[in-house]
Amino acid sequence: QVQLVESGGGLVQAGGSLTLSCAISGHTFGPHRMAWFRRAPGKEREFVVAINWVYGNTYYTDSVKDRFTISRDKAKNTLYLQMNSLRPEDTAVYYCAGSPGSGWVAVQSRDGYNHWGQGTQVIVSS
Repeated sequence: QVQLVESGGGLVQAGGSLTLSCAISGHTFGPHRMAWFRRAPGKEREFVVAINWVYGNTYYTDSVKDRFTISRDKAKNTLYLQMNSLRPEDTAVYYCAGSPGSGWVAVQSRDGYNHWGQGTQVIVSS
């Protein structure tokens, strides 16, 4: 059973930075694709970015390109999300998600992932 635990959320001013972490445990044969989603107040959970765990290639949603960077440390079984130039509209609960798939099929869909963390809150003040 794969377990995902996010950390690193908090309150930051607009223009600031935060780094989120997602610790992966519970199974030696981990997911092939990891992603970050977010749910803003009053909105549906939306895709942010994904990474192929083995090869490291990435897939970003347009709104965070050039501001957010996803990465992983395979030795530590940890996923990261470096967020720069934060905006108030980035305020959300951020979730990491894992999928046994390695390609980009259903990469932006919640249905494309079968493991989820509990989320970490990010608040960006204006």
